[in-house]
Amino acid sequence: MNILVIAVPVLVVAAAFVVFASLRRRDGASGPGYLSRETRSRDRKGRKPNALLEGTTGREVERASVLARKGGELVPVSEPAPPAPFVAPDADEVGFHRRQFLNRSIIGVFLLGLGGFGAAVISYLWPSGGGGFGSKISVGKIADIEQAIAAGGGFAYYPEGRMWITAYPANALEKARAVYSPAELAGMEAGVIALYQKCVHLGCRVPSCATSKWFECGCHGSYYNAAGEKKAGPAPRGLDRFAMSVSGGSLTVDTGTIIQGPPIGTNTTGQEAEGPHCVSGGSH
Repeated sequence: MNILVIAVPVLVVAAAFVVFASLRRRDGASGPGYLSRETRSRDRKGRKPNALLEGTTGREVERASVLARKGGELVPVSEPAPPAPFVAPDADEVGFHRRQFLNRSIIGVFLLGLGGFGAAVISYLWPSGGGGFGSKISVGKIADIEQAIAAGGGFAYYPEGRMWITAYPANALEKARAVYSPAELAGMEAGVIALYQKCVHLGCRVPSCATSKWFECGCHGSYYNAAGEKKAGPAPRGLDRFAMSVSGGSLTVDTGTIIQGPPIGTNTTGQEAEGPHCVSGGSH
């Protein structure tokens, strides 16, 4: 009985020691850098004390050693996602884009050419403001123009304005005021009239005839007197003319303002053919 009383406490103490030792071993093994007794013994015998380790615990030293071997507390890097597999483009889709490119290129070239042609036409037809046809042209002094008309046998041609200038008799002004506009009368009252060179039938350039003293179109035989009033032929009216202004004895012709010619039957001057016709075929 006495033996049991002594043995039980001893067994209890021994079991507690075994459990405590086991827990210590598990704690050391589960922590980083568990070193065996032999290892620690060799370290103590083979190494000199490091002044940097003074004041640190053994566990801290062990942790530092494990971190040194592992390279520190590194953040694990996830593996990059594998690249997407290459998928070849559909041959039909590639062909569609190619056809679309060609179609758009053809349309673009066509529109570019059409735009250039349209710009050229507009530039040709648009009245010019820098001189020449389509602008106001200062022809010169009335006296000088009358001399040019006399030198040309009753006709003076000015190519920069595409116009003929002829004399208008003062005794015909009363009839003229009943037919013509103020823009035309401004020059006629000064003794001259500016006529567009183009035949109103089909647009041919109308020359003067030195013998008849009329304008006679060589294309289809339309006749006009020196004032541009229709006398014969297929023309639907008299020659078109330009607006005129006189200032300080000088004539300015606005070739950008074309006034439609007088209707058939207008004859303010009463001028008849003064000689043979240059163009045959005109019918009175």
